Amino acid sequence: MIKFLLKGILRDKTRSLLPIVVVSIGVMLTIALSAYMKGAFGDMIDQNARFDTGHVKVMTRAYLENKNQMPNDLALLGVDSLAQSLRQDFPDYQWVQRIRFGGLIDVPDENGESKGQGPASGMAIDLLNESSGEAKRLNIETSLVSGALPTQSGEAIIGHDFAEKLGLKVGDEITYFGSTMNGSMTFQNFKISGTIRFGAAVMDRGAVVVDITDAQQMLDMQDGAGEILGFSKLNVYDDEQAGRMAEKFNAKYAGDSDEFAPVMLPLKQQNNLGEWLDYADMMSGIFVFIFILAMSIVLWNTGLLGGLRRYQEFGIRLALGEPKGRIYRNLILEAVLIGAIGSVVGTILGMAISYYVQVVGIDISGFLKNSTMLMPSVLRAKVTPELFYIGFIPGVLAMVFGNMLSGIGIYKRETARLFKELEV
Repeated sequence: MIKFLLKGILRDKTRSLLPIVVVSIGVMLTIALSAYMKGAFGDMIDQNARFDTGHVKVMTRAYLENKNQMPNDLALLGVDSLAQSLRQDFPDYQWVQRIRFGGLIDVPDENGESKGQGPASGMAIDLLNESSGEAKRLNIETSLVSGALPTQSGEAIIGHDFAEKLGLKVGDEITYFGSTMNGSMTFQNFKISGTIRFGAAVMDRGAVVVDITDAQQMLDMQDGAGEILGFSKLNVYDDEQAGRMAEKFNAKYAGDSDEFAPVMLPLKQQNNLGEWLDYADMMSGIFVFIFILAMSIVLWNTGLLGGLRRYQEFGIRLALGEPKGRIYRNLILEAVLIGAIGSVVGTILGMAISYYVQVVGIDISGFLKNSTMLMPSVLRAKVTPELFYIGFIPGVLAMVFGNMLSGIGIYKRETARLFKELEV
């Protein structure tokens, strides 16, 4: 029977072509929208994790209360032993030390006089140690506009937009003015080894990246760091796992009243990302639900119209003695086949579009020139396993519901009036 119905669907284009096209378009758009929403929100979270929050972050309690001010006077001390302890307790995570600092960058001329200045937001990471993976994690090498990574102490990378503003190029020397961990003034010269464009306007306008050993010496923070970040070796944020880790770590210091005792926070509890993650999940679900509902209504109407156009066909089959139940079951089975064909076609098209947007992305850098949010300049879709079946929800069910509704008319037909209807 299925083979017979399938032949009828393929041969009678007036009966099947329009529903299949509508189903395919609806499923394609549903998949493409779902992939884009997951990819766009996922990229924002990943960008924040790599540059700021990590999957988990360790800092002092006092630093946590004032972290927006980058209070290095409240930073962690004895970080080497603390990091070693974290590696032993949580071997599935990679632990790295970072220091954030702010100050003034001065550009001297050939006579040593200042020819330009600008405020800088500095980040000190383990650049000279390849095993730390920091350069790769922050995409520094691939984001370089000119020059190269620092290879020795005293070298720095500067934001490309910042360099253009100050008229700097690779090989020039800059002077950092700021304060140490103890509150005294500090001055440090750096040679520019490269310029970089992170793709986040808030960083490109004033970023300076140096090796953490240079920053520790410059800021009087020997064996100290503002933050210790943990990243899952699977490179995927697991909120439940991160939450358990934080609870286990914080329990060790629960009885310590020292404000400089370390505290661990998962990504979701930092920078209001918990609200953002919940909002992203909610909005993604709402958008997909609305889209699926809209497509379901369209497909429902398509199935209904298709059934009504076959009103005379059903009358002839009833007049020839075919049972009403059999006609109704055949109608539903046809809907399943049409919905399945359209869903397969739509899934292939939707996956192709999603994969293209995942690889190429959508450039929104023009909208981020004055942005102060840390978000990627290229939004990409994300192909996930659920995309292979999510399109069948509107594709198959809506067609079935539409045909079920239109098929109710079959049971309302009276055999005594059939020939009179056919004569008309």
